[in-house]
Amino acid sequence: MISLATLGVFSLGSLVLALTPGSDMLYIATRSVAQGRSAGIVSALGIHAGVLVHILAAALGISALIAASVLAFSLLKFAGAAYLIYLGIRTFLTQSETFEVKAAEKTKLRAIFYQGLINNVLNPKAILFFLAFLPQFIDPTRGNVSSQIVFLGLIMILINLPIDLSIGFLGGVASQWLKQRQGVQRFGKWVTGSVFIGLGIATALTGSRK
Repeated sequence: MISLATLGVFSLGSLVLALTPGSDMLYIATRSVAQGRSAGIVSALGIHAGVLVHILAAALGISALIAASVLAFSLLKFAGAAYLIYLGIRTFLTQSETFEVKAAEKTKLRAIFYQGLINNVLNPKAILFFLAFLPQFIDPTRGNVSSQIVFLGLIMILINLPIDLSIGFLGGVASQWLKQRQGVQRFGKWVTGSVFIGLGIATALTGSRK
């Protein structure tokens, strides 16, 4: 099994990465500010459900196969970029009167959960994380490699999830303030859409698999 020293270094590295602003953190913050605390929290849960998919893919070697193929990696990258740009455009087209918190709508929260999941699954940087960072802590002499990948991946979720949930909660607090200011809310719609489109463009411009 993984040594305590290795686990400690991995946990510290994961914490540093979790506290570093990135696309997932910005996505959660944008969702929570625009649509309320529930939307932010559900987005965080959806993103980490996507992380579970990446953990399984890495354990099975699928991530390595995708990263080894220029075509497959590019298709994944542009699919993720297109999805984010689609969310941005759809936000622009949303009527201001309906661009508000609707936490009680389970269907909408379910859709937000799946959007977070898809956003993470189609994020090429997530695949690279499991290929560049996590394997450094794998020791084949200490047991099954796939089991070690799953174990470290779950540790990473335990470290990252509380931070992302906190972002969703704090963004929701800001959302309550924005709800009472229609002018700011209308402006926020354009900010939110622009953030999604910006994330999509940034994803599309991500460098090659090298």
